[in-house]
Amino acid sequence: MNSPAHQPDINASSGAGPSGSGPSPSAALRGIRVLDLTRVRSGPTCVRQLADWGADVIKIEAPVDEAQFGGPRHGPDFQNLHRNKRSLTLDLKSPDGLAAFKRLADTADIIVENFRPDVKNRLGIDYETLSLTNPKLIYASISGFGQDGPLADRPGFDQIAQGMGGLMSITGEPGRGPMRVGIPIADLCAGLFAAQGVLIALFERQSSGRGQWVQTSLLQAQVFMLDFQAARFLMDGDVPKQAGNNHPTTIPTGVFKTHDGYMNIAVTGNQIWRKFCDSMGRSDWATDERYVNAAARSKNRDALNAEIETITATATTADWIERFNAAGVPAGEINDIGQVFSNPQVRHLGLAQPVISQERGATELVGQPIILSRTPSMIATPPPLAGQHTTDILTEIGYTEAQIAAMKASGAI
Repeated sequence: MNSPAHQPDINASSGAGPSGSGPSPSAALRGIRVLDLTRVRSGPTCVRQLADWGADVIKIEAPVDEAQFGGPRHGPDFQNLHRNKRSLTLDLKSPDGLAAFKRLADTADIIVENFRPDVKNRLGIDYETLSLTNPKLIYASISGFGQDGPLADRPGFDQIAQGMGGLMSITGEPGRGPMRVGIPIADLCAGLFAAQGVLIALFERQSSGRGQWVQTSLLQAQVFMLDFQAARFLMDGDVPKQAGNNHPTTIPTGVFKTHDGYMNIAVTGNQIWRKFCDSMGRSDWATDERYVNAAARSKNRDALNAEIETITATATTADWIERFNAAGVPAGEINDIGQVFSNPQVRHLGLAQPVISQERGATELVGQPIILSRTPSMIATPPPLAGQHTTDILTEIGYTEAQIAAMKASGAI
């Protein structure tokens, strides 16, 4: 639960939620309407960024209770991805359902989808079509490999993108084969980049008055996230390899045994190297020709690591972390997930936020990692029940009770 220092100020961020539905998650995006056509993880990650900052997000769902992509509705994945939204059930393959969606799209600021690239065109809900009647529309598309090109039609999946995007070739221990990262990093980054693109387009719209099509993909996100490893290749022709827990260029940086477990140590630059040597009681390493500079430490990494671990094994993790941080040497615990959320700094930052789930009762979800001083984010409402707001939303765009009843009878909603 949040500490008082970072508990969201409900008075600062609330006011009427979507159409007066209760407290708003934030005032930052109040008045912005988002239609959520997403599923699985990359798309919902994008939309969550908009919902958590106060946009009126309408999750479009099929009227039939289909199996949820990414897990059941009561499961942790769904609960964490779909808070702060409303739910409208629509059959987009029925004429009445499609007509209702297009009518709703004319009222939207943003639409986010992560269908296969051809699906939106077949349904007639692509950017080119919808922007004809709503030129201010910002339309975000997330795909596996891009909207066009030789591989655009391939089905996308996080681990596939991790492999194709090079990440698995630099993750894991040398000689042990490729290794995936322990989170769906391509999905998550694609969603975050899509949200960033939407916000950029929203800002640009203030001057141009026009929306635009925002595109990203799992592959693009993964390649971008190679960061300095990609730059090493593009600029120097260096193809990075797996380095396990060792940092590829900063030495000594990695995982070291202690008397009661393991810890991370990060020694960057000669100034911190000298502080590290003093902390270890081995000031002589600073002038040892094997370790005197970065190039020498890189060449003799294995010998240096072995010497370090002989010493670190003589004291506890807590003892070393206290000693190193007091000396200005970066060092930290290696926590499991339970230890993460019991960490006093994590608790202080309020990263676990309380919510009353409709399926699970009192629980906690992961809050936003961004703090805004005037318009903070909070989890104001739990994930909606399927179709929970269908009547309200259709009424907002002018449907009568009789029309809504007819749509229910036909299966359009």
